[in-house]
Amino acid sequence: MTRNKMQCRPNCGACCIAPSITSTLPNMPKGKPAGVFCTNLSSSNFQCKIWEQGDYPKVCRDFKACDDVCGDNREEALRLITWFERATNP
Repeated sequence: MTRNKMQCRPNCGACCIAPSITSTLPNMPKGKPAGVFCTNLSSSNFQCKIWEQGDYPKVCRDFKACDDVCGDNREEALRLITWFERATNP
């Protein structure tokens, strides 16, 4: 599996939608289920509203965009992250 680091692509937000997040997030104290928009994600441009601010969560800081997770476009990123979510869900 190739893990080439990449820059987050504009207007994507797949990592803020597809995975479940069990840790506390600002405005989402119980985390978020898979497939649900994070409340901190702008629906107009799919950018995080709290990116690198003081309350930006560690789980988000630790995510590193890479081609094997993010694919070549937003649709592929949503598909891949959803696949990883299902494959790792007990």
